[in-house]
Amino acid sequence: MAKSKEKLVPVEGGVIPERDAGTPPVLEARHLGIDFGGLTAVDDFNFIIGRTEIGGLIGPNGAGKTTIFNLLTNVYQPTRGKILVGGVDTRGKKTYEVNRMGIARTFQNIRLFKALPVLDNVLIGMQGQMQYRLAGAVLRLPSYWKQEKAAREKALELLSIFGMESLAYTPAGSLPYGAQRRLEIVRALATGPKVLLLDEPAAGMNPSETAELMENIRKIRDTFQIAVVLIEHDMNLVMGICEGIAVLNYGQIIAKGTPEEIRNNPQVIEAYLGRKGGAAGC
Repeated sequence: MAKSKEKLVPVEGGVIPERDAGTPPVLEARHLGIDFGGLTAVDDFNFIIGRTEIGGLIGPNGAGKTTIFNLLTNVYQPTRGKILVGGVDTRGKKTYEVNRMGIARTFQNIRLFKALPVLDNVLIGMQGQMQYRLAGAVLRLPSYWKQEKAAREKALELLSIFGMESLAYTPAGSLPYGAQRRLEIVRALATGPKVLLLDEPAAGMNPSETAELMENIRKIRDTFQIAVVLIEHDMNLVMGICEGIAVLNYGQIIAKGTPEEIRNNPQVIEAYLGRKGGAAGC
């Protein structure tokens, strides 16, 4: 099993874990910016993620973190700069096209189909990978049933990784909060991503659930060999699991580095505490 953390090494555009240095970054943002009317929400944002990196994007409330995720998934089109997924520019792509390129995400507010069973929520995440034609689906041809059977098996396998296979036929809305969070992650994984973006995955979780989440994030990276990027306010989670961390403030990166470097960075301390001195609460 890969280690949860590894030495960061410099590459063109930033730093990535040493184990990923031999391959191009899976995700790059170059001089990214967006304006809403006369307001600049994000400016000159530069960010790279290695192919199996667990990275963090942190910052005070209102710093622009979720706006960044909306840019990376083309919910918002950037005013300037570019985003590359596996070296391919996402400019002009629809959100579903970016997903098919390999970017999946979860949201601050859980967005499940709560009246549907857990299994169906996961199967919905797989729809973009189904290859049968409309006629095959309407007529229920053998090709349709073959793919449906394979999809259900894969969905149950994904659920089993998180110990949720016994809940497959339970309505998603009746799950405890932590289980709903896990289900949303499973559904994102069902799209077959290269990068998984987690927007405040520990929000509303108790310490036990957060500790389980940390292990699940490591399991995701190690099992699927993909990158994971999280926005999170729980600094114990961020510092305990992330290999590289970028700190955003007023739409700009003010620091990038390892957890130890970020913890002791005076600019980060000032951004969070509004003053200099002392160790950051991160």
